[in-house]
This record gives sequence, C-alpha cells and structure tokens, in this order.
Amino acid sequence: MTNMTTHSATLREQIEEMIAVGQFKPGQHLDETELATRFGVSRTPIREALIQLSSMGLVVIRPRRGAIVAELGPQQLVEMFEVMSELESTCGRLAARRMTPEEQQALLAAHQACQAAMEAQEPDTYYYQNEIFHEAIYAGSHNQFLIEQTRALYRRLRPYRRLQLRVRNRLANSYNEHEGVVQAILAGDGELAARLLREHVMIQGQRFSDLMASPPQLRQDAA
Repeated sequence: MTNMTTHSATLREQIEEMIAVGQFKPGQHLDETELATRFGVSRTPIREALIQLSSMGLVVIRPRRGAIVAELGPQQLVEMFEVMSELESTCGRLAARRMTPEEQQALLAAHQACQAAMEAQEPDTYYYQNEIFHEAIYAGSHNQFLIEQTRALYRRLRPYRRLQLRVRNRLANSYNEHEGVVQAILAGDGELAARLLREHVMIQGQRFSDLMASPPQLRQDAA
C-alpha cells in the first residue's frame, strides 16, 4: 500500500467518524479546500478519501457541485434497518454454534464494558463499546462474506444508530437486550439469539423514527 493510499484511508476514517458523531450532518456540503486546511494536507488525498466514502454510501459526489454527506429518507432507513436486522440475526445464529471459548470471553468483556457505560450514563462511551459488542458477534459467525456485508451496512447506519442511543431509557433497554443475546449465544441457542438480535436492531430503527418525530429542539439536544 502506498503512502498516498494509506493517507487517504486514514483521512477517510477520520471523516467517516465525524459523520458518525454528527460533526458533519446529512446534506452538509464537504468542501475539499476546507477539509484540506482542517487536516493539513493537499486536496488530492481528500478527494480520494471522499471517493472512498462515496463508494461506501456515506457521501454523494455530484458533478461540478462537489460532495455532500448522504441523506437517508425515513423509508430508506426503515428498509436498511430491516436488512440490518436480518444480517445481524444470521450472525447471531451462526455465532451461537461457532464461537470459540476465547470469542465468548471477548463478547462477555464487551458486554461488561457496555454495562459500565450504561451505569455511568455515558451514551458516547456506550456507543463505542456497543460497536465492539456487535463486532464480536459478527466475528463469531466465522462467515467472512457475511461479516463483510454486515460491517458495510453497519457503517452506513452508524450516525443513526448512535443518535438513537440518546432516546430516553435507551441505554438501559439496549443493555438488557444485549444480556438476552449473550445468554442465548453462550447457551448455543442459535434460534433464540437470531430472534433477539433481529428484534434488537429493529427496535433501534423504531427508536430513530421516534426521535425524528420528536420536537426539533429535542432532536437538536440529542445531536
């Protein structure tokens, strides 16, 4: 991998993270010159990073008008959460059958880290620990194609999954849902793990719809 490619990948990860945490919002114009100044680089690696983000669906590049952060409508979000729920459900079913003891311990550790963040009422910390929790389930499926597809859609939905954690009581409810998933996986009950994960992800989509239906000031506070 060349230095330029490595640099572009690093920039892509940084911009992706800023989209995920709401620093760059859906529909916002991403000016190459401003980004180059912000990151202290030339426009070339910025342009390459935006192309990579476009291929992931996080950015839309318009001819002669530059790049904007992708906007997902309510119907598109519902459809994507439906697919996400099925992908994660399949990961859970396979993980219950295939996880090694070491992978089970990693899942438990991630679950305990989520508990600590929930008890501290730190939604941002919970969000990052939650990613590690779900990633442990993906890895435990031992199906590389499934893992890649699930990760790709997870990345598309990251900004929305993060935002829904700000809905009232969502941290505690999310953790309790995780508890059921963990117990099902440890018990080797693939069908139960699959059902619980499907419901867990679909609830996330519903919570996001609730948030979007709430008064504008509440949405602003949540962001």
